[in-house]
Amino acid sequence: MPVNIVKTGPLGPFANNAYVIVDEATRQALLVDAPADARRALEAAPGARVTRIVVTHRHGDHWMAIDEVRRLTGAPVACHEADRAPHAASVDGTVADGEEVRIGESVVRVLHTPGHTPGSICLLAETAAGPALISGDTLFPGGPGRSDTPEALREMIASIRARLLPLDDATRVLPGHGDDTTIGAARREIAVFDSREHPADLCGDVLWEG
Repeated sequence: MPVNIVKTGPLGPFANNAYVIVDEATRQALLVDAPADARRALEAAPGARVTRIVVTHRHGDHWMAIDEVRRLTGAPVACHEADRAPHAASVDGTVADGEEVRIGESVVRVLHTPGHTPGSICLLAETAAGPALISGDTLFPGGPGRSDTPEALREMIASIRARLLPLDDATRVLPGHGDDTTIGAARREIAVFDSREHPADLCGDVLWEG
């Protein structure tokens, strides 16, 4: 069953996005990420009942309101096992690569995309307008997420190539901060990146066409 994805942002001091994925048949919903002011994301989906919370990765800006949204919704919190440790007291369970998270009569598929953090994940859903990917901080318009080391950048790019670029070009990409893009746009930008030489120590805030 197709879902409706409600985007709210920018939220908090780091201009995060949060998403509520709603199964329209049952009005059950999944909250993705809990940045500061995440209460606004819940308010943006009136009538939806959040039955699960999934956080895309371990960085603190995506967890700032986790205790508040747990209290407001009563929903269990999950993330990938590799990112669980810093937030163990708030985590009720984990999600794994390829897992289908059920929301009412709908499912959302988990894609493990390490690089930005070891446990970074994306969530793939089918909407009435076509497929949509909530990409956390793995993929943004114009580039990958920030990388702390050259090895992390290479791992993240490998994740994007292996797990995200096989998706249909029309797939909407809904990132953890900022504007949306598409897989088709990312594919064209990465082709430019591949056409150039890059220093062995490249990392940080990298632009595909920069």
